[in-house]
Amino acid sequence: MSQFISVFDMLKVGVGPSSSHTLGPWRAAQTWISKLKETQNFFLIDAIQVDLYGSLSLTGKGHATDKAIILGLSGADPEYIPIENIEIIISEVNETKLLSLNSEKSISFSKEDIKFNKEFLPLNPNGMTFTGFKNGKIISQETYYSIGGGFIIQDDDPLAEEIPITKQNFPFPVNHATDLDLYCERENLLISDVVFKNELVVNSAEKIDSELKRIWETMLECMYIGCHAKGILPGGLNVKRRAFDTHQKLIKDSNYKNPQEWITAIRSTEVKFREILKWVTCFALSVNEVNASLGRVVTAPTNGSAGVIPAVLMYYMVIENHNADFEHIKKFLLVAGEIGSLFKKNATISAAMGGCQAEIGVSSAMAAAALTELLGGTPAQSLVAAEIAMEHHLGLTCDPIGGLVQIPCIERNAMGAIKAINAAEMALDTDPKDVKVPLDKVIQTMWETAKDMNKNYKETSEGGLAVTVRMVDC
Repeated sequence: MSQFISVFDMLKVGVGPSSSHTLGPWRAAQTWISKLKETQNFFLIDAIQVDLYGSLSLTGKGHATDKAIILGLSGADPEYIPIENIEIIISEVNETKLLSLNSEKSISFSKEDIKFNKEFLPLNPNGMTFTGFKNGKIISQETYYSIGGGFIIQDDDPLAEEIPITKQNFPFPVNHATDLDLYCERENLLISDVVFKNELVVNSAEKIDSELKRIWETMLECMYIGCHAKGILPGGLNVKRRAFDTHQKLIKDSNYKNPQEWITAIRSTEVKFREILKWVTCFALSVNEVNASLGRVVTAPTNGSAGVIPAVLMYYMVIENHNADFEHIKKFLLVAGEIGSLFKKNATISAAMGGCQAEIGVSSAMAAAALTELLGGTPAQSLVAAEIAMEHHLGLTCDPIGGLVQIPCIERNAMGAIKAINAAEMALDTDPKDVKVPLDKVIQTMWETAKDMNKNYKETSEGGLAVTVRMVDC
């Protein structure tokens, strides 16, 4: 896939619990509305039906796909909607049987107008069709596919927004890890330098900085909220939030009033060796507990794996380098985004396509490479770190109990973060010339493994823990 994928494609601000099952359908609904307006059908429609297929149908209710569809059709934006407004909008539709389409016109609509069809469409496991009616006759019908990370495509135009990445368009066209390694060695650049120079083609330096700051602030706020929220996660599994209790034990009696003061408080806390792992675990759990409760997170590269990258970056800031500032954050996110794009171009970042190796595995590889650069590793060592992290996630299945992004998903983020840190440390002690498995080969292996994997283990809740441990057992 010869295309430019921005760091802002890989790191998106959105609402939980799933990028493919929540953010993607949400964006698809918004895209359909735009098409209705283009074709002059928007004000003609008096009824809507939405059909969900494959993984969207099998785990859609647990992933709040139906809610995302309603929110998207209502015109709400997942990046900016006040979280408290989500249930207000959903409740109003359920009670009145009316939908304010794009907040412009009211039409009859109920949850029964969203159909869950177990069959799979041919192009992708996450298919959905929007149908608009006038006086009972179809006047608009569009099918979209949510391909992971909030990306959506259609049958006839799968790469509608592709920007070809060539030497004519970008200073450093990267499609494989070997390209990245070559540019860094030849130009004596860090991976973050290469990524930044490519980003400058489509965004100003000021825009890049402001968006990266927004991404980090969203991550930090998410960790802060998760560490200070207790109770039971929604969905019926009765999963208790654990980040709160862990955080209370670790932070002790420190005083702070906001996320920035929180970082200072953690830095001033005497951290014992065993507590380092607990802090990283706490950061990762906090993010994914917020994600599981329809909170705002950063898709990195998916919502289900949103906790790995902020946990590892926070680890660097409060454990490794107390003087870390925005420049460190910027480098980390640029590297992470580029590594994620390599997996998207050459394999997948969708659990419905590749199992959890495509989510937690990719996020762990992204974090490992980014941490390695901040710890002083060479670009080649950063690529080694990404390879190590993914190699030890190969074959990881996606088997959420009840279709909820809770068990085993939340714990897997903590494990992915720990593996990323371990992979970075191993890479720093490695001579890249001695490496037998390059990153491109492990990406290829991940894709081949994904294709061989039984479909029951690809976010269907029809295999693994989802079958051996039912919701009634919890």
